[in-house]
Amino acid sequence: MNTLTENTTKTICYHCGDECRDEDIQINEKHFCCNGCKTVYEILDGNDLCEYYNLDEQPGISQKKEIVRNYDFLEDSDLINKLIDFTDGKVSTVKFYIPQMHCASCIWVLENLNRLNSGVLTSQVNFVKKTVSIKFDSTNTTIKELVILLDAIGYEPALNLEEKNEDKNTLENKKLYYRIGVAGFAFGNIMLLSFPEYLSIEGVEVFSLKQIFGYLSLLLALPVFFYSASQYFESAYKGLKSKIVNIDVPIAIGVFVLFTRSSIEIIFNLGSGYFDSLAGLIFFLLIGKVFQNKTYETLNFERNYKSYFPIAVTIKKADQETTIPVSKLNKGNRIMLKNNELVPADSVLISNETNIDYSFVTGESEAVHKVNGDLIYAGGRQIGKIAEVEVIKEVDQSYLTQLWNNKIFSKGRESKVVSLANGISKYFTIVVLLIAVLSSIYWSFYDLHTSFNVFTAVLIVACPCALALSTPFTLGNTLRIFGRNKFYLKSTEVIEDLGNINSIVFDKTGTITQTGQSKIEFIGDSLNEIEMALVGSAVKNSSHPLSRIIDNFLNVSSVKSLDYYNEIPGSGIEAKIGEDTIQLGSPKFLQLAKNNSNSLTNTHVFLKVNNILKGYFSITNQYRKGLNNTIQKLAIDYSLGVISGDNSRERENLLRIFPPSSEMKFEQSPQEKLSYIQHLQSFGKKVLMIGDGLNDAGALKQSDVGITITEDINNFSPACDAMLDSSKFELLKTFLQFSSTSKKIIIASFIISFIYNAGGLFFAVQGLLSPIIAAILMPLSSISVVIFTTLTTNFFAKSKGLL
Repeated sequence: MNTLTENTTKTICYHCGDECRDEDIQINEKHFCCNGCKTVYEILDGNDLCEYYNLDEQPGISQKKEIVRNYDFLEDSDLINKLIDFTDGKVSTVKFYIPQMHCASCIWVLENLNRLNSGVLTSQVNFVKKTVSIKFDSTNTTIKELVILLDAIGYEPALNLEEKNEDKNTLENKKLYYRIGVAGFAFGNIMLLSFPEYLSIEGVEVFSLKQIFGYLSLLLALPVFFYSASQYFESAYKGLKSKIVNIDVPIAIGVFVLFTRSSIEIIFNLGSGYFDSLAGLIFFLLIGKVFQNKTYETLNFERNYKSYFPIAVTIKKADQETTIPVSKLNKGNRIMLKNNELVPADSVLISNETNIDYSFVTGESEAVHKVNGDLIYAGGRQIGKIAEVEVIKEVDQSYLTQLWNNKIFSKGRESKVVSLANGISKYFTIVVLLIAVLSSIYWSFYDLHTSFNVFTAVLIVACPCALALSTPFTLGNTLRIFGRNKFYLKSTEVIEDLGNINSIVFDKTGTITQTGQSKIEFIGDSLNEIEMALVGSAVKNSSHPLSRIIDNFLNVSSVKSLDYYNEIPGSGIEAKIGEDTIQLGSPKFLQLAKNNSNSLTNTHVFLKVNNILKGYFSITNQYRKGLNNTIQKLAIDYSLGVISGDNSRERENLLRIFPPSSEMKFEQSPQEKLSYIQHLQSFGKKVLMIGDGLNDAGALKQSDVGITITEDINNFSPACDAMLDSSKFELLKTFLQFSSTSKKIIIASFIISFIYNAGGLFFAVQGLLSPIIAAILMPLSSISVVIFTTLTTNFFAKSKGLL
């Protein structure tokens, strides 16, 4: 039916569910309460989006206000710059807070905005935060048009530029504390009023007092039921409406039965009721929620770049270059961006010109040309010669984390542990409901009072909260421990993937070699000061490990400005300064004869000046401290391999470190590295790729887990799953082992949770557990699981030297 009718007199709005007072507002035999709701339906119907109404009954927001809002203020360029997160002149992104978002239909229509406005490229909803992030073609639509569209379909954005997430969290915490205060006040006073019952005092006068006390208890219980417990009813209702039996369903049923039964006993003088149990139950449940919230805040699941990103930037200070952590970057700092380095904060270009690749933000790899004074958004990657920029905006607390978790770089991973927990929680709740009903029916043949207590106690004590908490707390604590040891993971799912690894592939340069300790000499024609200045100026623009070694070796004080610069990953660089040209790289890149490279040892970087071969830089690789020991430990449990863009003469040295079975490939391009990872995966290997984040982006993304080794440079790549500080390289196997240990701790916590729930059910079914004791035990079980996972995780971390 298109409309719902009660007693043939009440017509329900097809869009929002409100009563239709004017039945003349209709279209296609569908009735609407106002022209606003009708307009929204027409918009959706005209764009073939009526699937919106199939996901839920009357899912829309009422449009009765019929207020025509003027959004002309959104044409102001200064305001647009404040609202917008990113733009390259073509593609822009903006995030809106949508307070009206409440169900699956809301998510569906908001993620299909591209069908309502052709200028919208993608839209992504964060249901928990009630936000929608929209990527749009700024040449085809505007922020004003997007806001008007959202308003027209009933999702007016809250455009409060000063609003902060901290304020929202504080408000939610205040509401929770108010609920606890009301429940605690009622609990204490109802217990005082119940003393005649507790002491079994009899008499006519006492009986009258008991009646009065009963009604007073009922009055005190009303705000507990309708206010303090309201969140459980709302959560249960929304879950059932979406055909999901969440963990709040049995709690809501238990509270409702407890209140209803107690009210009937008081009103009809059948007994004293259980309002003390009701108030105590809600009070202890809310106390448990506070504990849960505080623990989440302590583990800081909403991670920001300051805690997890070991990115450093090169700044210019008093005509000298130095590096500082991103966390200490302030407005007004001048940053020197080398080729392939990430822009950590919104900045203005000081250099004459540069090119910025925004592919990590937009997914489009086309570089955008920027000139002096242009705005460069955070997340862009500098391409070409070194560029100087000035920071104009503080580093966004969550933007880089959001960039790291961009769907562009998602591997589609889904945690098997989390999926198992969710599946168990779902069926566990249904089983608990059946046990509660059957136990209550059984006891009703003997004692209605016990039957009622058993029903309520079963619903409360068997709540799978501990089961639901075990996974996030264990993985969250593991993330914290890894972070303290300078191993930074993108998400908790990476921990599980690390535990499944059986094959490890290493890049060579900058990964297993230590760039700062390499020995270098130039073999060939002597370079004069002008040529040295030319080469030094060229390599200073590159962030490649070999370029940094050559830069430190030449130590050129007078850096010349380049007229042209190009770096080809895995091959070399070419630059032009005035009439002079420089080429640095592999023999193949410089088009050298084959026999020029056959007698080479170590790593060689050839040099051409004005198309004349001058010689090569011979670099003796210094392997990382503890590499031999690390490889020996890893070889016991994993198959190992090396893949490098350098020549193969390093093979003999590497075979002294790696086991004979290790596969080694040299002179590999970035695409060939990626193909090699795919080859291993085709044989069922779970591959860990460890690279430098520059030439290995494709291989890092393709691997099951990609780890970037970081030094004091800005070589962060969103394609990686984790970043390991080079000083902690020796702990690599420890990290892999600890990831497996974390999975075992989760399984152990599952078993403990199951034992607790089974034990609680046993005593509750036997009638040996009152509802209020069950309410106390439920948060205690959650606390015990959190304590167990935390202490156990910390114990194993200490045993492995991570704490």
